[in-house]
Amino acid sequence: MFEQAFKNIDDVLRKEAGCTTELDYTEQTSWLLFLKYLDGLEHDKAIEARLEGRKYAPLLAAAYRWDAWAAPKDKHGKPDHNKAMTGGDLVEFVERKLFPYLHGFKQKAAGANTLEYKVGEIFGEIKNKIRSGYNLREIIDHIDELRFRSQAEKHELSHLYEVKIRNMGNAGRNGGEYYTPRPLIRAIVNVVRPRIGERIYDGAVGSAGFLCEAFDFLKQGKLSTKDLKTLQESTFYGKEKKSLAYVIAIMNMILHGIETPNIAHTNTLTENLADVQDKDRFDVILANPPFGGKERKEIQQNFAIKTGETAFLFLQHFIKMLKAGGRAGVVIKNTFLSNTDNASTSLRRLLLESCNLHTVLDCPGGTFQGAGVKTVVLFFDKGAPTRKTWYYQLDPGRNLGKTNPLNDADLAEFVELQKTFADSPKSWSVDAAGIDQQTFDLSVKNPHGGEAVAHRSPREILDEIAALDAQSAEVLAGIGALV
Repeated sequence: MFEQAFKNIDDVLRKEAGCTTELDYTEQTSWLLFLKYLDGLEHDKAIEARLEGRKYAPLLAAAYRWDAWAAPKDKHGKPDHNKAMTGGDLVEFVERKLFPYLHGFKQKAAGANTLEYKVGEIFGEIKNKIRSGYNLREIIDHIDELRFRSQAEKHELSHLYEVKIRNMGNAGRNGGEYYTPRPLIRAIVNVVRPRIGERIYDGAVGSAGFLCEAFDFLKQGKLSTKDLKTLQESTFYGKEKKSLAYVIAIMNMILHGIETPNIAHTNTLTENLADVQDKDRFDVILANPPFGGKERKEIQQNFAIKTGETAFLFLQHFIKMLKAGGRAGVVIKNTFLSNTDNASTSLRRLLLESCNLHTVLDCPGGTFQGAGVKTVVLFFDKGAPTRKTWYYQLDPGRNLGKTNPLNDADLAEFVELQKTFADSPKSWSVDAAGIDQQTFDLSVKNPHGGEAVAHRSPREILDEIAALDAQSAEVLAGIGALV
């Protein structure tokens, strides 16, 4: 049901001049899907209140509820096409009345962690790009057909929304920043193993993949009412700088079952680390900060180790934000392990001296689709220096790509061996005492790597190319003689 509806919606959006990429499709689907979901949530809360003998005050005024402006029904519960707005009237209502009304919730909300505030934030950041009221009406009709009241329906919807986010991530560089392969996230969560009652943080939250997967991990098994309340209200925290990613993160978490996500719309790196207090710290940090970006000089002043590299600033932030005894799994480009510049060397020293870097997962090229760099995952606990680091060199035995992405089975051996830091052809341990105390080089050097690679000279390579060209010419000549 959902898959076909999403395809139908994308088909309509392709007719819109203002919607040209998967980023636009996901953004425009998101705000409409959010309002439909909010309508269902309001109905559920009203029924729950009635059963408990309470009065329920709806979040939205009557004129702005889904069944009033988007999908009015007749007395038989069928769509009332006479009352439903379309064309210019619909676009005018959405842009001049609905969006300003919803944005106003930000000022009226009791606090930043309320649903009202999130609604206000979303509709202050997002814009309607559907210029044709007839296209908008068609999309609304497709969304109105969706039902997500049961857990099975919500699971299917959240899964398909993840697919949309992945497609968005593949659509371009900016979108790619929002998507980390979910099998990799699940492996990271399985190694870090968060527990109920711990506060989990991602300061570069993107589409909230880490927080959603951590939620799925924690809600397994039998949970008490208190546990569920803890998961809903005081477990997951994130920050996101970019407007579209912020909206998608909130939507993704809501669809996964977290009604009021603790996601702040802010540039994490503008926070001065000198101001961080113990109450601000977290038990678990899971993140894939953007790399390759450059930060301004004034932002670099917030950090002890000055560097323009965004990922290196984030790593300092994460170390500072982790509680003593806290655990982290952080993705970073693999050049961090061996770069010889002062910032890289100083940051490796900080990591090794203030944290136990117990595991390094070396990811193959193609793990992140469209990214031109290789990455590693750093697993560390704060509070004691590194004594020994276990490395695992991930090799799925095939080239990874858009049609052949990373899967859970590829990471199963890593997750299993990591429990005991076992040696294998792909894994080994390095004592911190053997690390160069000048460079703190942590580069991946598999002692079980087999024969050393013999690098050929340019002349040898050119000679081989010429020989292969000659062989190709002979084969083509043979084929030509048969024709």
